Amino acid sequence: MARTHYYIYARVKYFLMLSIVLLTGFSAHTSAATPLSTFQEASPKREVRAVWVTTLNGLDWPKTKAVSPATCEQQKAELCALLDQLKALNINTILLQTRVRGSVIYPSAIEPWDVALTGSYGRDPGYDPLAFAIEETHRRGMELHAWVVTIPCFKQAVAKQMGPKSVLKTHSTLCRRHADMYYLDPGLPGTADYLSKICHEIVSRYDIDGIHFDYIRYPENAKSFNDAATFRKYAPKRANKATWRRDNITRIVRRIYEETKLLKPWVRVSSSPVGKYADVSRFSSMGWNARDAVHQDAEGWLKAGIHDLLFPMMYFDKNHFYPFAADWQEQSAGRMIAPGLGIYFLHPKEKDWPLSVITRQLHYLRSEGLVGQAYFRCKFLTDNVKDLYNYLQHDFYAFPALTPACTWLDSIQPSAPEGICITTLNDQTEELSWQPATDNLAGGVRYNVYASHQWPVDVSRAENLIATALPESRFCYNRLAALGYYLAVTTIDRVGNESVATQVTPQATFPSHQRLQLDSNGHIKDLIKIPQKTAKKKSKKGKTNKR
Repeated sequence: MARTHYYIYARVKYFLMLSIVLLTGFSAHTSAATPLSTFQEASPKREVRAVWVTTLNGLDWPKTKAVSPATCEQQKAELCALLDQLKALNINTILLQTRVRGSVIYPSAIEPWDVALTGSYGRDPGYDPLAFAIEETHRRGMELHAWVVTIPCFKQAVAKQMGPKSVLKTHSTLCRRHADMYYLDPGLPGTADYLSKICHEIVSRYDIDGIHFDYIRYPENAKSFNDAATFRKYAPKRANKATWRRDNITRIVRRIYEETKLLKPWVRVSSSPVGKYADVSRFSSMGWNARDAVHQDAEGWLKAGIHDLLFPMMYFDKNHFYPFAADWQEQSAGRMIAPGLGIYFLHPKEKDWPLSVITRQLHYLRSEGLVGQAYFRCKFLTDNVKDLYNYLQHDFYAFPALTPACTWLDSIQPSAPEGICITTLNDQTEELSWQPATDNLAGGVRYNVYASHQWPVDVSRAENLIATALPESRFCYNRLAALGYYLAVTTIDRVGNESVATQVTPQATFPSHQRLQLDSNGHIKDLIKIPQKTAKKKSKKGKTNKR
C-alpha cells in the first residue's frame, strides 16, 4: 500500500476511534467509570507490554545505595516490589537499563560499576543486580531485555570519576567530545569492536530474553559532531557524509545482531529509534527524525532482517503521533513495532497531558495491529500519574498476554506437557506438575497455565490465561479456589511458539463473575470478584528523564 493511501486510511481510522472515545466518555478518570466488560473482548492474547526501567541516577531503580549487607537487601527488595507492581498490571516485558553511560549494573571485565548502585563508580554492590533482576523477572513470568545505551559515554564533568575501566582510559581514541558529553565515534572500526564485546559479555553470561539498543545513532546536532578526520580516513571517495554515517550505524547493528544470533538465536534484538523515521505525506517531522537528523536507518534494519523489534520513541500527540505510527507499521517488513509512549508528559510538571491522550493512542495502536507498546518511564506508571496504572490494570490490560512469536527466528512448536499429575500438599494447596517438555532450540522452554469453566479450555482466549512463562514444570494453587475450573497447560519456547494444550481433569463450578488471580509467586489467590470501580490515587512527584 502506498504511504499516501495508507496515511489516508490511518487518519480515517483515527477519527472513527476518536469519535468512539468521546462518545464513551473517556476522560482523565475513565478507569473509575468505565465497566471492565467494555474492553475485555478486545484484549489480545499476544501483545508486547513493555516498560523502560531506568537505572540512570536511580530514576526508577535503585533508590537505596548498596553499601552494606542490609542496604544491599533493601535494594533487592525495592526491585522485587517494583516487579510485583508491574506483574499485577500484566506487564510482560522489562527493558532494564544495563549499560548506563559508560558504566554497567553487572560485574564487567570491560566497564566499571554504575554509580547508581552504591553512590560511587566502580564500587561493587555486593551482588550481581542483572542476574538478580533476570531471576526475579522470570520468576514472575515476564521477559527481561538488557537495555544498552550504545554511543554516548558520560558527561565531561564526571569523566575523572569513572576510574581505570573508563572507556576514556582504555579506548581513548574511540571517544569524541560533543557538547558536554563524550561519545564513541561510530565511523571508527574500533567502535563496533568495543560495543560488540560489551554485548557479547551480556548475551553469553546472562539468560536474557532480548538485548535492546538505545542511542544507536549519532548525537543531537549531528552536523557539529567531530568526525571530520574519521570521514577523511575511512569514507569511500566522493561519499555522501549522511549516507556514510547511516552505514556506520547499520554496520554496528548488523554485527551485533549476527553475533547475538550465533550465541543465542532466541535472544530478540531491538532498539528505540527517534519516534519519526522520516517525513511522511502531508506531514513534516519538523527536522527531527531518525533517518536524516541522527543517521539512524531503523526501517532499513527491519527490511535487512537485522532487527526483530522496534520501540520508536513516539513521545508526541496528534499529527506528530498518528501518521508516523502508521508509517512505522506500513514499513515494518513483517517484524514487530511497539511504539514507546511518553507517559511522563502526563505529569503536571511536564506537559500535564490528560489521560485521554494516552488512552486514544493505546486504542489506535491496538486497532491498527501494532504488536504492543512500551512506557517511558516506569515511575510515572507505578506512581499512577493521572490514574494511568488503574486504567491499564482494570480496563486495557485486564487479562495477561503472551509476547508475540518471532516466527522468522523459529516456527517449530515445542512438545506438549505430558505426565500431568495433581498432588495435594496441604489442606489449602495443590501442585500441578508434569514432565519437562522439549524444543528444537537450546534455550529451554517455559509453561503457560489456563483455567476456564468450559471444557475443553479454550487456550486462544486471553481471559483464560492465569500463569505465563513459568520457568519450572510445576504450578501451585489454592485447591479450594480452583474448584469448578478446568485447567490446561501448554509449553512455550524462547521465541514464543506455543505447543498444543494438555487438558487437565475438572472439579466443580463457581459463579462466572469470579476468576482466578495470582500472587507474585505465581500461586492462585482465593477467588476475588473483579472490581468494577477503582479508587483514584494521588500522583506522586518524581524526577523526569527525557531521552
